[in-house]
Amino acid sequence: MNTKRQADILIKNALQLAEDTSCEKVFLFMNSERVCKTLIDIDAVNDERVVFILPKKQEFPECIKNPQKVIHTWSGNQTRFSRVKYAFMQAVLQKIIQPDSKVACVLGPWGKDHLDTITVHDLSLSWSEAFPFDPRSLISKNFFETVIAVVDIALDIGALGREGKPVGTTFIIGNIEQVMKASHQAIFNPFKGYPEHDREINSSEVVESIKELSQLDGAFVISEYGIVEAAGRHLDAVSSISKQLKGLGSRHRAAASITLYCEAIAVVVSESTGRVTIFDEGKIIAILEPVISTRLV
Repeated sequence: MNTKRQADILIKNALQLAEDTSCEKVFLFMNSERVCKTLIDIDAVNDERVVFILPKKQEFPECIKNPQKVIHTWSGNQTRFSRVKYAFMQAVLQKIIQPDSKVACVLGPWGKDHLDTITVHDLSLSWSEAFPFDPRSLISKNFFETVIAVVDIALDIGALGREGKPVGTTFIIGNIEQVMKASHQAIFNPFKGYPEHDREINSSEVVESIKELSQLDGAFVISEYGIVEAAGRHLDAVSSISKQLKGLGSRHRAAASITLYCEAIAVVVSESTGRVTIFDEGKIIAILEPVISTRLV
């Protein structure tokens, strides 16, 4: 069976499954321009329930007639489950779905041009302690977009490391006054003295600086407006042991603790696995897993 024929069957079945299970949307993951061109003649892709998930740098495909149905996601390699969770976070941010929506997903392996999987997720029920995902607390904050921008940087660090070497680091976002009081400089702050417009995380120069400085000890502190306030901060807060934190190291525990005491969000990159963990109120609210086979180790 050719790729286009298989995609047609999967999308039609996903739409029927969405109807049978009362799913509000069908997320269609397309990895490349070639996939978009393959789907251009499939009538099912124009169903009003279909939402297109595209890599950030993917050009807007002609087959998509409604640009409001497009979610651009981190363009690197993640596991399938991680890609689904990331798309849900973006969709909640864009108000395409609600935190308790039901969604069907059609996707294939990253980097390939075929679709081979249909999944159904009830966001109010699907996620267990082993696969946490609960963006509701993030939505109540006014800096969700800043968190997503930081997650993108963290996924890059987790997937690629730096100069081929694995890197672990921590980002603390929001409530900077309390965070600064609950931490101290482990190294000289390389962002001190620069104007705010030179410290914005949507700047490519700042992103590259963060990736380079991620090799150093300490956490990054970022304001709710996306301004990097400090790097190399040692987090003074110490978390109590909870079931969810068992097996995690000191970096994750300190990050979880500071979100409990300072009402901030923490994003932690694991040096050993590249996994990106998001904490709020002392708990894990999401885990995203980049595939790190491209690391030169």
